[in-house]
Amino acid sequence: MAGGGAVSDIGITHYEGGVTAFVIVTCLVAATGGLIFGYDLGISGGVTSMDPFLSKFFPTIYNNMHKDAGHRNEYCKFDSQLLTSFTSSLYIAALVASFFASSITRVFGRKISMLFGGTVFLLGAILNGAATNVAMLIIGRLLLGVGVGFANQSVPVYLSEMAPAKLRGALNIGFQMAITIGILAAQLVNYGTAKIKGGYGWRVSLALAAVPAIIMTVGSLFLPDTPNSLIERGHREKAKAMLQKIRGTEKVDEEFQDLIDASEASKLVQHPWKNITQPRYRPQFVIALLIPFFQQLTGINVIMFYAPVLFKTLGFGDDASLMSAVISGVVNVIATIVSIISVDRFGRRALFLQGGIQMLICQILVGVVLGMTFGVSGDGTLTKGTANFVLFLICVYVAAFAWSWGPLGWLVPSEIFPLEIRSAGQAINVSVNMLFTFGIAQAFLSMLCHMKFGLFFFFAGFVLIMTVFIYFFLPETKNVPIEEMNRVWKAHWFWGKYIPNEALGNIQLTAGKLSSDNRT
Repeated sequence: MAGGGAVSDIGITHYEGGVTAFVIVTCLVAATGGLIFGYDLGISGGVTSMDPFLSKFFPTIYNNMHKDAGHRNEYCKFDSQLLTSFTSSLYIAALVASFFASSITRVFGRKISMLFGGTVFLLGAILNGAATNVAMLIIGRLLLGVGVGFANQSVPVYLSEMAPAKLRGALNIGFQMAITIGILAAQLVNYGTAKIKGGYGWRVSLALAAVPAIIMTVGSLFLPDTPNSLIERGHREKAKAMLQKIRGTEKVDEEFQDLIDASEASKLVQHPWKNITQPRYRPQFVIALLIPFFQQLTGINVIMFYAPVLFKTLGFGDDASLMSAVISGVVNVIATIVSIISVDRFGRRALFLQGGIQMLICQILVGVVLGMTFGVSGDGTLTKGTANFVLFLICVYVAAFAWSWGPLGWLVPSEIFPLEIRSAGQAINVSVNMLFTFGIAQAFLSMLCHMKFGLFFFFAGFVLIMTVFIYFFLPETKNVPIEEMNRVWKAHWFWGKYIPNEALGNIQLTAGKLSSDNRT
């Protein structure tokens, strides 16, 4: 087998029960944890393109922006390490917080991590809205980062554990859906607050981050713990009752026993951070490192948190740059809905591969258009038709990301880890994601200044590499129960040699086709 492949030579167990209204509601409430991450992604770029904000905190950039157009390089007018520190400081805080969140999530449960994350994010929003100097801004951003680190650690795991296997993809992507809604809400807020007379619109934008924080904090108070977490903490009776409730049936003995077996196996692992580097966990470890790394090297956050700045750099006016960001935000939400509908039908690999090819084409075309317009000198002006074409390409690119690497970058790592290393694995996923989000956020404006239109070719090269990686090394994981994922790796042409037979538990490999109950 030359490609990553689907699970085609192993049996799949289907548990009793179906999809209940209770599990859908709890997953939707939990997914609102993505609102805080999304709102922050969307709000930063809009605020940093507002003149009152720049004149108060970053006067050098404000003065550069208002130089005569003939005396400035369009690629470099926003280049400032202090400005990028405002944006990127959140992500370094999220990186550090994710490691603490791993232990708290495992010991106290997933919902406690969500509650703590929402509360800290709320404090950060208040501090940012009241900021009078750059130090207050960055301290507020660090608090926001702690909230994001805890939410991104706990929410995807919570969703994967609560959802039945056949709907795990769709319900988990609810987290990404909340992120995209948060981004769009932030872009709409920026468009409105930029018109406020008196120069305090940026304060409103930053302070309104309290709204998604309150939604997440209050929502987490009403969430039940997952059966996996209850078993992990010794509450087996509560776990069985919760499993019966979320599956809508009393006949959960088989699934419940599998959860207990996974929990017992996890207790034998005293040092999950050490164990995750063992060969038997090599497939999951590599995926947890590379998927978030590749997700950030798609270049998406260049578009998401610098969209207004980017559009302004390309020659769009103030209102036009903010509205263009709103348009790309709407596309983001709609395309995420496409992913929710299709991920459990067509699978993860199909969306990854199609999305990668579409992003690659769009980035090459944007690079060519900018190269022909601005050259390497940065002098030039986009005509209305060319500007609209660039906006169209960016929207097509955003759509491709939103139904592929956006949601699947969170879904796949959250569903592949056995319980004994799940919290550690998700912490690695979040921390790598935040590390490279930080790196891209800190470096992008400088990279745009120095690499110019070549920056888009840089990201296109990585999209090509990651698409090839998915084709050869990521097996299909749709419809596979989360506690039985090891057999997917065992059946893979490359990863199978790392998985010992005892890691399969009572699941036996078969030499033939899928068992009949998986042919539907």
